[in-house]
Amino acid sequence: MSITLHIHATRETANKKVAREIAELIRAKPHAVLGLATGSTPIGVYQELVRLHHQEGLSFRQVCTFNLDEYQGIDLSHPESYWNFMHRHLFDHIDIPAANIHIPGTRVPSLELADYCKHYEELITVHGGIDYQILGIGRTGHIGFNEPGSPPDCRTRRILLDQLTREDAAPAFGDLDHVPTHAITMGCGTIMEARHIALLAFGTAKAAIVRKALRGPVSSQVSASYLQNHEHTSFHLDHESASLL
Repeated sequence: MSITLHIHATRETANKKVAREIAELIRAKPHAVLGLATGSTPIGVYQELVRLHHQEGLSFRQVCTFNLDEYQGIDLSHPESYWNFMHRHLFDHIDIPAANIHIPGTRVPSLELADYCKHYEELITVHGGIDYQILGIGRTGHIGFNEPGSPPDCRTRRILLDQLTREDAAPAFGDLDHVPTHAITMGCGTIMEARHIALLAFGTAKAAIVRKALRGPVSSQVSASYLQNHEHTSFHLDHESASLL
């Protein structure tokens, strides 16, 4: 197994470790390409990057970002859209140009989906590939929204969200009926091409799936297990999420 395991005393130390790695990358390579994730897990990383920008002069002027995924069928202004999330927690507080931010659209017409997803892949290639990819892990084992059954070579596409994924999102949307059924996500093959991957997972609710991803067989039923075959992946856990290892 090539995954490097970091078990941190607190979530804060994990967030600072990942943010520091990103800052070191940007200082060495100002035009670095970052792959970004959403959800509650990476918020602390983004808060630390904002602090580094304001207090230590870390500049994002040449940085390019690509988000993993986005819900379909809601407006960009919706409080749970990932466009909204990223601007609220990171982009509105740093000096990154709007043209350097790439997030899948929330309302891509069905007839345009194939071309749209192909173009997203092409943009990543044009910018030289992703240098550093942040990941969380869903309770289905998904990275991005690559739900169970996603093959290792899949690319950016529209995907049907698993019932468990939608149930986990229901509190944020008010109830299950308001949670989108589909999303656009980078594929497992896309993610695996990132030069460095950092997966963060916190809390006892993630312990079982973290164990499957790290210790279980590599399987399409747990897309995070594909990371066992990546050359430069780190898992950043707290004691709770690591409790079953």
